[in-house]
Amino acid sequence: MIRTITYTSPDDLLFLKRGEAADVTALVRGVLEDVQKNGDAALYAYSRKFDKVDLDALEVTQAEIDEAFAAVDDAFLAVLREAKENITAFHKHQIENGFTVHDKDGVILGQRVLPLEKVGLYVPGGTAAYPSSVLMNCIPAVLAGCGEIVMVTPPSANGSVNPAILAAAKVAGVGRIFKVGGAQAVAALAFGTESVPKVDKIVGPGNRYVAEAKKQVFGLVDIDMIAGPSEILIVADGTCNPRFVAADLLSQAEHDRLASATLLTDSKSLAESVAAELQKQIPLLERAEIAGYSIENYGAIVLVDSIEQAIEVSNAIAPEHLELCLDNPFDYLNRVQNAGSVFLGKYCPEPLGDYFAGPNHTLPTSGTARFSSPLSVYDFVKRMQFTYYTPQALEAVKDKVALFATKEGLTAHARSAVIRFE
Repeated sequence: MIRTITYTSPDDLLFLKRGEAADVTALVRGVLEDVQKNGDAALYAYSRKFDKVDLDALEVTQAEIDEAFAAVDDAFLAVLREAKENITAFHKHQIENGFTVHDKDGVILGQRVLPLEKVGLYVPGGTAAYPSSVLMNCIPAVLAGCGEIVMVTPPSANGSVNPAILAAAKVAGVGRIFKVGGAQAVAALAFGTESVPKVDKIVGPGNRYVAEAKKQVFGLVDIDMIAGPSEILIVADGTCNPRFVAADLLSQAEHDRLASATLLTDSKSLAESVAAELQKQIPLLERAEIAGYSIENYGAIVLVDSIEQAIEVSNAIAPEHLELCLDNPFDYLNRVQNAGSVFLGKYCPEPLGDYFAGPNHTLPTSGTARFSSPLSVYDFVKRMQFTYYTPQALEAVKDKVALFATKEGLTAHARSAVIRFE
């Protein structure tokens, strides 16, 4: 049964602090060091240990990709292609151009926007396969113009990769695919092995071992974010259909036992109806045990005084997914300051964003939407500045540069600015 809370203070939201997982820091560090030292041999050993498979090769062959593509039904391929079109159309608006400024005589300043040369995509393959993550991770990298896109994903017990994942990779434009998962996959991408190329950035969600590995290799390579269990927060009033609201809460609760599903409402009647609907709908789910645990332990219905207060509470939580299930959602959109992705209206369920609408589904979690953003084309580029001064332009400002440097006690800096005119 989901808890119902009458909101009085932020202390009422402590249920959102999910149970601390076992510390895997040392274990992951050992895996990273092993892969760095032993390369492919370590990857094969971990496949035998964790995936229970003795692989002949780490890289997925073109024949395997073609076979998987042929095995996927045409209806799903059509959906994959249409989703790709939607995701591409949205993310195209994120493509940046450099700029050049020359509004002072003899001075040219500018910025270049350059794609990362090599990026690695981690695609989970544990309790569920996520071809949607392939599209969401790969398409922004393609649009950014990355030179090489490498994907890693765990193999099944027979050494194959889920056909839907391989089909999505082919549709999205992944360059190379490797049958390796877990912390060892992150290590392979970060350090490089005989088979797996070293990349400049690693993106994509994973379990706590993957998250910890990404944290530990950050600095050697870039990462997108440390993503935690999924979250949904729904703001709804008394006009909402409780069946819809309950179904939307469960859409995220079924992801993970630690997933968080929260309803903020000013209607006691809706709160009671949604609680009853959850009891009806959970047993109907294939992942009922996971969803039920999530709802009971990390779910809540929170009664607030008004929708305005609900928005304030939502901003304090900074949810990964925020649904504004209201007749006039755009009246409140500008008040939302902290959220990964916002879904507006009563006919915009969160799974639209997971699969099809176009905005990215790799989102900040655990309150990090206060300062972090969804995965995007921006994540796959770097910016390089440039400066040009003519002799006359430098002479006009050399003494100012020298004065600044002297104030910082850096006389070599000052000397560098004036020596050309002595």
